[in-house]
Amino acid sequence: MRDYFADIDWSRWSETAWTSGARVAIIVLAIYIGLRILQRVLEPAVRTAITRQMINEPKEEVEQRIDTLTHVIYRTAWLVAIVAGLITILPEFGINASALLAGAGLVGLAVGFGAQSLVKDVISGLFVLIENQYGKGDIVTIAGVSGVVEDVNLRRTLVRDLDGTQHSVPNGEIAVASNKSAVWSRANVVVGVSYGDDLEQVFGIINRTGEELAADPEWREKIIAPPKVLGVDGFGDSSVDIRVLGDTQPGQQWAVMRELRLRLKAAFDAEGIEIPFPHQTLVTAGQKAADGVLVRQTDG
Repeated sequence: MRDYFADIDWSRWSETAWTSGARVAIIVLAIYIGLRILQRVLEPAVRTAITRQMINEPKEEVEQRIDTLTHVIYRTAWLVAIVAGLITILPEFGINASALLAGAGLVGLAVGFGAQSLVKDVISGLFVLIENQYGKGDIVTIAGVSGVVEDVNLRRTLVRDLDGTQHSVPNGEIAVASNKSAVWSRANVVVGVSYGDDLEQVFGIINRTGEELAADPEWREKIIAPPKVLGVDGFGDSSVDIRVLGDTQPGQQWAVMRELRLRLKAAFDAEGIEIPFPHQTLVTAGQKAADGVLVRQTDG
């Protein structure tokens, strides 16, 4: 470090202290004013550009994109401004900034091999932002973690899961990003009914319930296409499984599915449709055929 301070003239330090201090104050003030101006103009500028780019996208999606890009751009500009300010200020104290930067470059080269993961994170973060894979407020599954995106920058993404746990995921670890709230979402419900029920009647009840839900003033703003029967999805051990699909606003699919299940239960009960549950049949041994067979049913 001795070479970095070789240009300091300690005999004239007191004579130049006030001058250097004034210059440093001006530089700091200029950086502060510049960042404040950027903060004021950045959001309107980004809003104008994104609104034109995403003119046909939902309002929530546009706001998320604006919020994400505004935060990332401002924090990156803040970091660049601080580094530039330090490089400008150091010579005021007689510190050879060029030598310091050269030394830092050698150190950076030495540790560069150990910082490959950081470079990978930053590059991946750039693609996440440029391609708009997800943003703040989106519901995603990334690197095996599912939850709401609380923050995203060039290096990492913060995700809070349903239990309230916050996960910090390095962007370089994201091989596949699954966005569950991009543009629109889908309510996907499987309903099981008894083998003895009339499927045409069941289909009618489900479709009617979906239409009523979509027409409800409390829910119609959350639903794009009413839930309706797709068809028979499979044959279970004790039920015929029916697939029901409906399109919702981004992130509203779970609320719609919960309400749909609640209404279907009430509708099935009213129409005498059985929602089956597993049964276990126990046959006792040692009984004579003439006496019949003792059968007991228990909930499984």
